[in-house]
Amino acid sequence: MTASLHQDWRQQPIRPERIMASGFLALILLGGLLLSLPIASATGKSIGLFNSFFTATSAVCVTGLVTVDTGTTLSLFGQIVLLLLIQTGGLGFMIFATLVMVLLGRRISLKNRVMIRESMSAATLSGLIRLSLWYGGMALCIELAGAALLSLRFVPLYGWGKGLYYSLFHAVSAFCNAGFDLFGHFSSLTGFIHDPLVVLTVSMLILLGGLGFSVMFECIHCHHDFRRLSLHAKLVLTVSLGLLVVGTLGFLLLERSNPATLGAEGMSFGDKLLNAFFQSVTLRTAGFNTIDLGAMRESSKLWSVILMFIGASPASTGGGIKTTTFFVVMLSVIATVRQRQDYNYHHRRLAEGLVKRALALATLALSLVIMDTVVISAIEYWSGGQENMVDILFEVVSAFGTVGLSTGITAGLHDVAKFMLIITMFCGRVGLLTVSMALSGGGNKASAVRYPEDRMMVG
Repeated sequence: MTASLHQDWRQQPIRPERIMASGFLALILLGGLLLSLPIASATGKSIGLFNSFFTATSAVCVTGLVTVDTGTTLSLFGQIVLLLLIQTGGLGFMIFATLVMVLLGRRISLKNRVMIRESMSAATLSGLIRLSLWYGGMALCIELAGAALLSLRFVPLYGWGKGLYYSLFHAVSAFCNAGFDLFGHFSSLTGFIHDPLVVLTVSMLILLGGLGFSVMFECIHCHHDFRRLSLHAKLVLTVSLGLLVVGTLGFLLLERSNPATLGAEGMSFGDKLLNAFFQSVTLRTAGFNTIDLGAMRESSKLWSVILMFIGASPASTGGGIKTTTFFVVMLSVIATVRQRQDYNYHHRRLAEGLVKRALALATLALSLVIMDTVVISAIEYWSGGQENMVDILFEVVSAFGTVGLSTGITAGLHDVAKFMLIITMFCGRVGLLTVSMALSGGGNKASAVRYPEDRMMVG
């Protein structure tokens, strides 16, 4: 029987979702081992395996949550390893691997093309390699443009060498929605709260990275005729703009009079609007902050949780349930309330399978967030921790949405709680449905038996 099961397992085709999950896991393990080396530490003493793997997971999953201060703890070698992990995780390891194979002149097999299609959420296998090269080139151009703008501020502050290095590192970190910084003492961008050049440059990099490569591709090639955009691109742009405006206004209203954040002495209305806008942007999976998040009001933290849970757009460098999933779930709710059987948008009817997938993803995500919050709260209570439920919820959603923002409690959490955050970051970046399907043993098989339909009371 054991031999038969082993044979059946070997005969099963390797599914794309398993390869994707395994690829991200292998990258995390490699990054964790490199960061654990003494050469990766500024002191010449290893930062420890647990901290190394937590940092590697956060980098590959472009989250930004840290247990050690990146700017002061890691050496130049460690920072470069971190930067490569961020870049690989942001592009997606399959796109990154494609670029490497093309540069080396390697042939890309049909299996690899299937993996690339899954990672890019593409509909067909046609033109994938050319598209991957275009995505990689576009990412490089945007990051270099961002680095050039940031260098106008960082070079005068830190000199040519350090200034250019800081500009490149933070441009890559921003575009990949990672949120890692090198300023030290967990300060992020709080030193640039009154600097529009830095704040707006980082904001634009975050927004472009969070839109998704396919949407950027369409916008560039539509020749200013937005009617030519696909339904997906129109939906992403509409929802992203709406969330950006609503997020900015919400944060401005909630924090404008808080003396520890936007209501601080010396903050003009322009500064308040600028930083409210930045918070609305960064809460969509970036991880940078210009204000003390731990000093925010509870209502603002909950408002932030909503924005982080939604996250960025599909095929982007960000996480969360994604803007399209949020819209489809809302559309299904509206259709149900109005007693409509079809889900219509822009004179198009959405496929029922798409709606089911969105509802499944939202349900899984909500279940994961609730479970993690309850378990981590219990762990902290039993271990004598003082963190409240709202801060823990903020941390969990930040991990799932691969945001990386923190109220300052990450480093002080119990190791078991940190391990749960590692799993949450992984699920958030790879995708809950991808992870679930990778762990499931079933395939796309039709049931041999179809049972009679029945009804029950709901609601």
